[in-house]
Amino acid sequence: MRKKIIAGNWKMNKTVEESAKLATELVAACKGQAFAEKTEIVVCPTYLALDRVAGILKGSPIKLGAQDVHFENQGAFTSKISVDMLKAVGVTYVILGHSEPRTLFGETDANVNKKTLKVLAERLIPIVCVGETLAEREADITETVVGNQVRAAYQGVSAQDAVKTVIAYEPVWAIGTGRTASDDQAQAVHLYIRGLLKELYGASTADAVRIQYGGSMKAENAGGLLSRPDIDGGLIGGAALKVETFLGIIKAA
Repeated sequence: MRKKIIAGNWKMNKTVEESAKLATELVAACKGQAFAEKTEIVVCPTYLALDRVAGILKGSPIKLGAQDVHFENQGAFTSKISVDMLKAVGVTYVILGHSEPRTLFGETDANVNKKTLKVLAERLIPIVCVGETLAEREADITETVVGNQVRAAYQGVSAQDAVKTVIAYEPVWAIGTGRTASDDQAQAVHLYIRGLLKELYGASTADAVRIQYGGSMKAENAGGLLSRPDIDGGLIGGAALKVETFLGIIKAA
């Protein structure tokens, strides 16, 4: 059985103090609760808040994630952050290839691959994001787009390392829009991704990799999505910014 994973992507929200408050409330709400042991929980605050939140999460079942990373160790890369810097503050997971960096800031498949290889080499866990735009879905090329993104991200990744990764399928048209893929739409793409992993790595690896859904998941629709056989969790945006709404999704998982 693949353990469900619910990751909160706080994006460019919350000051350091606000992040600390949210993390403190979340730790308190999860303390001693069975749902917190049965489901892997990750929070991904801004870079500024990582160190502060790491101290609050210490000793709790909640893991710390970062929203991105650069693929070089150090150097003249203004505004970027390295894997070593993330490791130093206790990060476990790193989101890579999210649709916002892809669509707003020119993130490329080639860079996602470099980052994936770097994160794996440094023994952190990448959450590799893939997904199609509304125009691509309407053109009926979802599988082509998602397949190309998966193949590119996993270029040079061994089967041994692939099982350590998480994939987040996030239809771009459903992120922050209030629109959500139906249970059937999401399951169909997740099943396609798992089939592609089987083609690339074999059945045992494909069966081991967890595939999250990201795209306006909330407590009200989480149960249906998470009940589908190939949907192993959620990458949560807006609903992760309040304890009560994030907990609703965790409990559904």
